[in-house]
Amino acid sequence: MSGWQALPDDLPPEVRHFVEQLRQLKDRTGLSLVALGARTAYSKSSWHRYLNATQPPPRQAVAALCRIAGLETADADRFGVRWELAVQAWPRPTSAAPAPTAGGEEYEDDPTLPWWEERPEEGGRGMNRLLLFAVLLLVLLLLAGVAGAVAFG
Repeated sequence: MSGWQALPDDLPPEVRHFVEQLRQLKDRTGLSLVALGARTAYSKSSWHRYLNATQPPPRQAVAALCRIAGLETADADRFGVRWELAVQAWPRPTSAAPAPTAGGEEYEDDPTLPWWEERPEEGGRGMNRLLLFAVLLLVLLLLAGVAGAVAFG
């Protein structure tokens, strides 16, 4: 594969095959990593990690790439199966990192999880912060309206 850095020799065959297929699909789109990042919810650096096998991609990233590449439903489903096999075989970090969820779909420290989606252990704190911010913004807006009414009569 031209233009791609070599994959590590110790990758399990399922991971190697999946990443090679993912690279071919990305090449088929004709998009750069920057353009791919702009068309998906995943950054250029995230795509770089996924396509160089340093981190498994979330299922949603694979689905987004399949959609952009114009794959038929059956072909996209096959990519989903390849993703499942690869994630199960993906080498885990050597540090004491948490295991993937029961479905094996993501690492707990997945940096691609959108800010509005919470991890179960957060217990709604993210949404509580968002609600607090919205209330503070509303109070500030009301104060500005009252100050404007008083100032301009």
